[in-house]
Formats: sequence, structure tokens, C-alpha cells
Amino acid sequence: MSRPQQITVLGATGSIGLSTLDVIGRHPERYQVFALSGFTRLSELLALCIRHTPRFAVVPEAGVARALQDDLRAAGLQTRVLVGEEGLCQVASDPEVDAVMAAIVGAAGLRPTLAAVEAGKKILLANKEALVMSGALFMQAVRKSGSVLLPIDSEHNAIFQCMPQDFSRGLGAVGVRRILLTASGGPFRQTPLEELVHVSPEQACAHPNWSMGRKISVDSASMMNKGLELIEACWLFDARPSQVEVVIHPQSVIHSLVDYVDGSVLAQLGNPDMRTPIANALAWPERIDSGVAPLDLFAIARLDFQAPDEQRFPCLRLARQAAEAGNSAPAMLNAANEVAVAAFLDGRVRYLEIASIIEEVLNLEAVVSLDDLDAVFTVDARARQLAGQWLSRHGR
Repeated sequence: MSRPQQITVLGATGSIGLSTLDVIGRHPERYQVFALSGFTRLSELLALCIRHTPRFAVVPEAGVARALQDDLRAAGLQTRVLVGEEGLCQVASDPEVDAVMAAIVGAAGLRPTLAAVEAGKKILLANKEALVMSGALFMQAVRKSGSVLLPIDSEHNAIFQCMPQDFSRGLGAVGVRRILLTASGGPFRQTPLEELVHVSPEQACAHPNWSMGRKISVDSASMMNKGLELIEACWLFDARPSQVEVVIHPQSVIHSLVDYVDGSVLAQLGNPDMRTPIANALAWPERIDSGVAPLDLFAIARLDFQAPDEQRFPCLRLARQAAEAGNSAPAMLNAANEVAVAAFLDGRVRYLEIASIIEEVLNLEAVVSLDDLDAVFTVDARARQLAGQWLSRHGR
């Protein structure tokens, strides 16, 4: 019997990381944890290391690394603790690693994910910002290295499952007319517009269907998450923004659809549980048990759809504009959104001001081409600076 595949999980303590480890734990004969990383939930990272005995663990700071190393030794483990971005890149590109779950949220996940790509690894991509920030550079690296790129977002994984295997020839060549990207509409889909000004972080994080981290939950409430997914879909499937349509589907049972020129529409359905796309990508092109309950259509009884209201969801409009502008615009959008959402979660700005900050940043800075990773991070830093200036000017 062949050895178990060695898996590095970047962002192990987040919801995607924990779901990944759940699926891996169901198939010990197939998969073995090579490395885990964590950022702030370090006691949870210790518990995960004790349970999964990885070769390496990665934390952000040297002091934290020493403390974790002592705790691991006390537990009788040989796990070696590495530090920072260098450590992340090391465990993402190690020759023994077969696949990398890229689940670090935000811009921080870009360099280690690219390191895995350049090493030719199988990439399970849950860090959408990697493509939003540096789509052209990222896809160029994938093609050059021969890395296998498999999407983990439930929507992109659904699209992947509904596409013909040779979709890389071009959507027109394989008969695809458009991609239908579904969205739950989040917690404010029916909230009266005048009440949105009073939305609290707790309300924004209370997603009706999915259990996610706080930043992603806010993005889902504002539908910026769907805007970022639109940009990501364009890169993953070589689609123009006009070929990607967002559809609000409150039940979150249909995870996305692909519309073909012959009138066929293929959809992927399932319970809203991230273990399904994770299992699909881990085992691709095979299928394995994910631990997700079978879909009960009789219990669901109905499926609803509606067009998104851009007055209610201005972030979706801004994301589509950034997708159409291309070049540096998506990176600016992402950076401004990260700053704005962090300020909202800290109670420094109101919910509706998230879109105001992003729009001002996009309007202040000209769109430029991004020829290398340094240019990407220069644009990212500039957008954060402009968003910070907005906060300072408004006394936040």
C-alpha cells in the first residue's frame, strides 16, 4: 500500500482548517498531517498538534514559538515549531508535502500559497485573496510549475464540479455561456435599508447558514465575499466579469451553477458544510466520505432565487467594477476592505461606512499594472494607507 499523502494545513485553527482536519481524520490510511499553522488561537493549535502529531507547527512570533515548543516537548511530541512567513513558506514547499490547504485569511496567505504553487504542489485554495490580489501572476505561476489548483470555496468547487474537465481550453470552446455564482444574501437580505445604519458586529457575524470566522462573516453580510469570489472565478475559469452572474439563493443548497449554450444548466447541490468541497478536492478525481449528511430534498421542500440589490449591497457593485478594471484595482479593493472590516469589528466605523471607505480608496488611486509580487504588495500597502487616512480624517 502506498504511503499516506502528506498534507500541510495553513490556517489550521480556522473553520476551514478544522473542517480539513476532520476529513483527514476520517481517512488515516490516505492522509497524514505534515504541518499546521495558527495565528492567534495558540492553545487550540497545541491541542491540534497533540491530536494530529505533525512534523512542523508554524506560529507568528519567536516568543510564542518557544512557549509552544516547550508545551509540545512536555506532551512528548517531536513536532518542530517554525516562525513567521519564512516558516509558512517552508512547510508549504517542503519536498515531502503532497498537498497544501491554503486557508490563511487575507493578504497574509499570499506568499506561502505562492511558495506551494512554485514547488508544484497540489493546492487546495481557500485563500481567495491570493487570486484577488495577484491573479495574473498567480495563474502564471500555476501554469509554469504544473501545480494542480483545486478551489475550496463551496461556490468555486461547485463550478469546478459542473465544468467539463477540459474547461482550460476556454469557456466558449467547451460550450459554457455563463457561470451562476450563488449567494445566501447573508443576515441582512431582508433588513429594511434604514436599519442597516445601526448594524452591530455581532449581527453581521450571525450568518444564517454557515459557520465562519468574523472577517469572512462580515464580508458575507456585505456581499463583498461574493464580489471577491466573482474576481476569483474569473481567474479560476478564465471568464470575463460579464460571464459571471451573482444569484441570491437563501437556502444555500445549490452552491453554484454552470449555464451551457445548449440550454443545459448544471448545478451542484449539498448541505451547507465545507467538508464537502474539502473532501472533493483532497481526493480529486476520486470521491471519499466527508462526514456530511445526505441532502434531504423533502425537508428542504423549496429553492428560492432573486437578483442582488446593489443599493443594499454596494460592496458587490464595487467588486464588479474592480473586476472590470483589472490590474491593481482588485488588490486595492481587497486591502481597503480588510482595513474597513477590521475597523468595523473594533467598533470604530459603522457597517455602511465599510463601502464608503472602499469606494474612496478606489477613487483616489489610479489603476496600474502589476508586474511582480513587490508591485502587488506596494499597491496593497498604499490602499491600507489611504483607508487609514479615511479613519484618521473621521476621527476613528
